[in-house]
Amino acid sequence: MNNVRTFVLMAGLLGLFLLVGQLLGGSSGLIIALAFGSLFNFVMYFFSDRLVLKMYRAQVVTAQEAPELYAMIDRLRQRAGLPMPTVAVAPHDQPNAFATGRNPSHAVVAVTTGILKHMPQDELEGVIAHELAHIKNRDMLIATVAAGIAGALSNLPYLLMFGGGGDDDDGHPFAQLALILLAPIGAMLIQFAVSRQREFEADRVGALILGRPTPLANALVRLDNLAHQIPMHVAPAVAPLAQVNPLAATGGGIAKLFSTHPPTAERVARLEAMALGQ
Repeated sequence: MNNVRTFVLMAGLLGLFLLVGQLLGGSSGLIIALAFGSLFNFVMYFFSDRLVLKMYRAQVVTAQEAPELYAMIDRLRQRAGLPMPTVAVAPHDQPNAFATGRNPSHAVVAVTTGILKHMPQDELEGVIAHELAHIKNRDMLIATVAAGIAGALSNLPYLLMFGGGGDDDDGHPFAQLALILLAPIGAMLIQFAVSRQREFEADRVGALILGRPTPLANALVRLDNLAHQIPMHVAPAVAPLAQVNPLAATGGGIAKLFSTHPPTAERVARLEAMALGQ
């Protein structure tokens, strides 16, 4: 069900992107939308890992530099049937972790120094399994494509303006202005919804990789609590990649729509249901 919802959301995001291109620039606008979106996705796909590591200030470590962490990731990636990812450590006191890279053969699993300090081993295994699940599910590709389309959509109206508009001159200026203002917000909401669905799926698959859901459930509670106590200064653009929102989780209601992560209580409840065999 998570995968179906992701597919529907991604189709909606692409449809919104093409609709804006068509309405603002006619057939030529549609072509520009496709070209601009493809360029964004190409850049994000091939360079996202280096950009993300730089934005988190993470450094790649070897088996000699971090033997216990390296051995843990190696053991769990074998259970997941994945190649050995690059391992990195980010110098942040807040306990957290993330995965990036364009595919399983070019993947990175990164943890913060804070998680190595505050997290018990069984819970750390749950966190690592969750990140490996993102790699197994190719969530980095989904996230970068969603971010690329959303970013292109935010800039598309201005590109079309510089390009002289399209071949249709019967558009309504107020409707076009509304699109310029509202389409990026709609794209952002869809992008966040995609991120939330992929977190649910990574929780589920991560629990299967580890063989038990409870350590990950306990880790999420600990991570969420510490995220509110220990700040992390990181760009909002890469916050969705972290295990829990490093900028502190938002609440329910309307605020939930603008959250890149599902409520921790809901994630924990699903994992506890798995533990009970429900």
